[in-house]
Amino acid sequence: MTLLASIDWQFLWEHRSEFVDGLENTLKVSAIGIAGAFGIGLVLGAARAHRIPVVSQLAAIYVELVRNTPLLVQVFLLFFGLPQAGIRLDSFGAAWIAVTIWGGAFNTENFRAGFEAVPARYREGAYALGFDPLRAFVNVTLPIGGRIALPSSINTYVSILKNTAILGPAISFPELTYQAYSLDSTYFKAVEIYVLLAVVYLVIVWTLSLAIRLLESRLALPGQT
Repeated sequence: MTLLASIDWQFLWEHRSEFVDGLENTLKVSAIGIAGAFGIGLVLGAARAHRIPVVSQLAAIYVELVRNTPLLVQVFLLFFGLPQAGIRLDSFGAAWIAVTIWGGAFNTENFRAGFEAVPARYREGAYALGFDPLRAFVNVTLPIGGRIALPSSINTYVSILKNTAILGPAISFPELTYQAYSLDSTYFKAVEIYVLLAVVYLVIVWTLSLAIRLLESRLALPGQT
């Protein structure tokens, strides 16, 4: 109660536009990152699970490189390193590409594990019905393996959202944490700013988690509920 009583609510209200702008940027980059990670994970996860020559090996290298290096280093490489090769990205471009690449690597393994968990007899049954490998994947492996991969994918999507917090301090992308840090540097209202920041992150992470959990419950395989 003492902490809440000491908060300058008027200050937060006067600077609500900065927080709203930061929240919009956070949600925008997170949405692109989640969608991109889903697409990368689906394609490369399928390639790895089905041992597609060359693609599977390249995907394995990509996964190892991204999962075993800090996200911050990857962000710096995109924003500060690529210009030396003649490729210049603005902070927004570097932000969404970084979280997409990072999330895609983790989601590749999520989907690979899900697809590999589908019993081989299901695919064999599809082949016996005359399905080619692609139709067997779309109609059998994907619906079952995608459901199996969903819980671990949820964690990846939530991590993408939370990891956007490093983008502002790293490359001056005006997301939520960057806006909060800028206000604190100017007005020295750390309690007000960071309490609000924590509450906003809690709300959006809980909301995202709840939405995906509801989706998971609707898509659950028989015996999983």
